Amino acid sequence: MTDNINDATRAQAWVALALWGLSAPVLARLLREFKTPEAVLAASPSGLAPFVPKATLARLQSPDPERLASAHAWLTEAGHQLITWDDSDYPSVLLELNDAPPIFFFVGQRELLSRPALAIVGSRNATPQGLDNARAFAAALSQAGVTIISGMALGIDAAAHEGGLTGVGSSLAVIGTGPDRVYPARNHALAHQLAAKGGILSEFLPGTPPIPANFPRRNRIISGLAQGVLIVEASLSSGSLITARLAGEQGREVFAVPGSIHSPFSKGCHKLIREGAKLVETAQDILDELPALRQASLKKASAEATQKNENATESAAEKTTADTASGLLAALGHDPVDLDTLVARTGRSAEALQAELVVLELQERVAALPGGRWQTR
Repeated sequence: MTDNINDATRAQAWVALALWGLSAPVLARLLREFKTPEAVLAASPSGLAPFVPKATLARLQSPDPERLASAHAWLTEAGHQLITWDDSDYPSVLLELNDAPPIFFFVGQRELLSRPALAIVGSRNATPQGLDNARAFAAALSQAGVTIISGMALGIDAAAHEGGLTGVGSSLAVIGTGPDRVYPARNHALAHQLAAKGGILSEFLPGTPPIPANFPRRNRIISGLAQGVLIVEASLSSGSLITARLAGEQGREVFAVPGSIHSPFSKGCHKLIREGAKLVETAQDILDELPALRQASLKKASAEATQKNENATESAAEKTTADTASGLLAALGHDPVDLDTLVARTGRSAEALQAELVVLELQERVAALPGGRWQTR
């Protein structure tokens, strides 16, 4: 196993092998037999014949040199990475898929690929309330150490990334273009934030334009990287329902936020709930349904919050006394309260209160509500 691909020749071999377009099972058989992508590429047609269907073998040809050169040029730039099946940090959850991508291009914080994750997707033409809900769920989960996965589309996807980037869990975008393209262009600033603080990954070669067929295809990776998928708003024709279906086929949990019976953007969520998706109202509802993610989140939240915000989280994660917790719960009262109100009531910093609220949420003493509000349980 390797930790990264630094050798240009080896990287080129993996890209060339991926360009053959073989299915994951066929490619896996070839690599088991020949051990390396270089050896597979050097094999004769007769050597490949026992492992590759006859019709597929007849179509194999040398990869397009221009596409290879484009990939090589992209990989030579600082921070650009190629991650392959035999890398030790290739996401193990993706290897469970029948069509796991043999390679993908990546920019960002590589360690996020192995973190506990939840996908949040929904309508591109979201309502203001839907956008607020997506940000609030993503922020609360990210503050608990959960990485937020989405597709960098307009609407719910973008709001989920924005919320995810506010917490220690951060956010990963799975895109349907080459890694050198930002689509839609309006998300250019968001893409820069993801590259700096989160991550962007694509199975498509540099230069790949926004081909419509690639977006449903990337959805299997969005759901495959996560322990569950949350649909915030979706019409009956929304592509988010494709992600929900794939999640179910992959054995992931599907969650949905209910909405008005009169809104077309609630109909997809209501359909999913009727079909067995779990109705959720708070981030805690999701953590309660995914105990392994909740336990991992508690550990991550404590460790990473201490590192990122030393002064505030030392008192929250390690020194939250009974008196401190009691005082914060008293300040909360019984009605939903936003962070600004708590700052005014307690005279304490927003950073310190936010860290303590996350600890109390994981202790199931408070609940995070949409719109950045909190309430005692």
